[in-house]
Amino acid sequence: MGCASCKKGPDGKPMGCRSNGNCGNCGCDVMTVFDWLEGVPIPEGQRAFDIVEVRFKRNRKGFYRIGQGRRVQTGDVAVVDAVPGEDMGIVSLTGELVRAQMKAKRVKDTHEIRKVVRKADMNDITVWQAARNREDDTLSKARLIVAEHKLDMKLGDVEFQGDGTKCTFYYTAEQRVDFRELLRALASAFNVRIEMRQIGARQESARLGGIGVCGRELCCSTWLTDFRSVSTGAARYQQLSLNPQKLAGQCGKLKCCLNFELDQYKEAVAKFPPPSTKLMTRKGKAGHFKTDIFGDQMWFQYFDEPGASPVPIGLEDVRNIMEMNARGEKPDDLQKFAILEEAAPEDALYGDVVGQDDLNRFDNKGGQRRKSGRGRGKKGNGQPRAASDGKPQSNQNGGDKRRSKRRKGRGSAPKT
Repeated sequence: MGCASCKKGPDGKPMGCRSNGNCGNCGCDVMTVFDWLEGVPIPEGQRAFDIVEVRFKRNRKGFYRIGQGRRVQTGDVAVVDAVPGEDMGIVSLTGELVRAQMKAKRVKDTHEIRKVVRKADMNDITVWQAARNREDDTLSKARLIVAEHKLDMKLGDVEFQGDGTKCTFYYTAEQRVDFRELLRALASAFNVRIEMRQIGARQESARLGGIGVCGRELCCSTWLTDFRSVSTGAARYQQLSLNPQKLAGQCGKLKCCLNFELDQYKEAVAKFPPPSTKLMTRKGKAGHFKTDIFGDQMWFQYFDEPGASPVPIGLEDVRNIMEMNARGEKPDDLQKFAILEEAAPEDALYGDVVGQDDLNRFDNKGGQRRKSGRGRGKKGNGQPRAASDGKPQSNQNGGDKRRSKRRKGRGSAPKT
């Protein structure tokens, strides 16, 4: 697995491995697949799979053939074939799990798979790091150039090729953008080959990352790789408020997590009558108000009493009333079938024992201290405290002694 202290710092780089995200065990990558077959010997008569998985910036990965006689391990920096030139990345997975990943991503093992040229040496790594260091400055200048051309597009990220001869800009746009003039301006400004690649809003969030409303990192930037279409029907099945601000994620689209529990909700809703169900009683006709899927309850409200509170009825009772209506029978009132709310036990009620929830708890504390100080040595009725023989005791000498101690304490250093 990854380092035990791969926590990211304010600059977004890992703090534990001190290699800026280039760990030998690839623990700093958000999309790393744990190689649980590592160390397991290959059966006799079989050869190791000659394709490895190489990761690049962010969550971009590719499959490359290492060829016969060459061996690489997880964490090696490899120089791979690119168009044009050469690119560099870190080997993130080897062995039979690569075959499973290719099958999951529908990548066929054909002659079109590019090759691993060689393991990177220090000269290759120096060129690679220099190209990576140019990305932040390049992105800032490119955004200014886009603003000058007044194009309706948003540059989200930039990635240099390992040899520094090619630069890929990732952008999002609502409509088709004519960036031919922009390509000339970018090529002359940075003196490299420019490639513009349009991505969706969800792909942009996956590349940039962020924190969701749940308090965790975005699913698309940590583990989610396939983006399925999300519709408002998923929110209706889960009886969520159709508020765009609450249903939208960081990308501005509907949250992908709306689909996570949708199948379970569909199975649970299937056993309930449709929302168009009407119950007929002698008091009047009642329509569906809401449904509690987990509590097996349905709320109904009379049409003649729109301001009245809805009546909660159990699922079995709803079916019984529907059967009575089908036979032409009507119950007297829905209140006979209403579910009464159980009162909470006294032991479970919350009690403010120490008074910490009182809004006025800080108002009179100072006055109480001053009052208690003035009345020191007296009873509650303001009379002097009596001695053991019953005679009143004067408090004047005690007050003089205390005042003299305070004067001495002001001029002397405190004892340690």
